Amino acid sequence: MPMPSSRKFFHARHPSNIGRRSVVLTLCSLIGLLFIGIVVLRQDITGVYKCKHSKPISVSVVWDRSGGSSDLVSEGEQNRHKVMGFVGIQTGFASAGRRRSLRKTWMPSDHQGLQRLEEATGLAFRFIIGKTKDSSKMAGLRREVEEYDDFLLLDIEEEYSKLPYKTLAFFKAAYALYDSDFYVKADDDIYLRPDRLSLLLAKERHHTQTYSWMHEERSCVH
Repeated sequence: MPMPSSRKFFHARHPSNIGRRSVVLTLCSLIGLLFIGIVVLRQDITGVYKCKHSKPISVSVVWDRSGGSSDLVSEGEQNRHKVMGFVGIQTGFASAGRRRSLRKTWMPSDHQGLQRLEEATGLAFRFIIGKTKDSSKMAGLRREVEEYDDFLLLDIEEEYSKLPYKTLAFFKAAYALYDSDFYVKADDDIYLRPDRLSLLLAKERHHTQTYSWMHEERSCVH
């Protein structure tokens, strides 16, 4: 007698996991390609931005005394740059450590930072230094200028005995290069507050002839 056949059950088969994995891998690949494209595009845009704003702002100046004249000859920007105040920080070849300290505190250490500070305060800041016959010191200065781009270089020997001449050369160069309401001489061993200085000068801006000196907690405005 034949045995009754066992009852057969049929189950619905789910889609293969292999197909799902293929879809996931394809999506991941597309996302990866999109991410790489965005990164490359941003790098290109950043490169263009830097090229547009990478013009050096350090200036080397000499004086043309031929024919009895005393005209400024500069290597850099020729037009007078308009600012409320130009601040020249007097420095020397032995003061690299002081300059580093200033760049780590109140003075920006990059080109864009200096521009942002100028836009916020109306003040332009540059280190003021002369020259020396020591080739190794001049080479070090050139490297520092190339790295930080925050100098105004004077064609005068950097010696303590010639500080009065350096001061005169600084003011002449600053006036020739900057259309400024105020010209400020500072030293590299001070902690300066650009925001406070900007407010002080702004209050005196309507006075066409203002002379001021500041030392520690004391100040005098004429």
